[in-house]
Amino acid sequence: MTEYDDKEHIKLHTDADRGEGRAKYLLTGEGAGSVFVIDEKTGNIHVTKSLDREEKEEYVLLAQAVDKLTLRPLEPPSQFIIKVQDINDNPPVFLHPPYRASVPEMSNVGTSVIQVTATDADDPTYGNSARLVYTVLEGQPYFSVDPQTGQNYFERKFI
Repeated sequence: MTEYDDKEHIKLHTDADRGEGRAKYLLTGEGAGSVFVIDEKTGNIHVTKSLDREEKEEYVLLAQAVDKLTLRPLEPPSQFIIKVQDINDNPPVFLHPPYRASVPEMSNVGTSVIQVTATDADDPTYGNSARLVYTVLEGQPYFSVDPQTGQNYFERKFI
């Protein structure tokens, strides 16, 4: 399921119920009854609220079809692992702002000035949401930054 999407659902079905309405669907596990609810008659499992991968990455649920009158199992229990897919909902955060650095007078072009580091709480294994690219917003053409490492360099002497 995609993070913050509360319109998705899962459908359970048993062949033991041939339209007589004998089946009752039960749901247990993490978030059952609060985050996830099941329609006891149809077997539809719905999400009741937005999911946030940074709060919880996955949910383990157990669903079962039972006879509505006797509560005897019509099917063995089925385990569902719901993995929450991340979206790009977290901005990068610099670890030690504000960064301050100085460059000695007469420094050579290409002199390393400072390394900046940022993190992103989004999932790095899903899409490019957590991919960091560093860039200089102010200070060009005198300074540059390695887009992958955040290492800043002196690029041009002041005249």
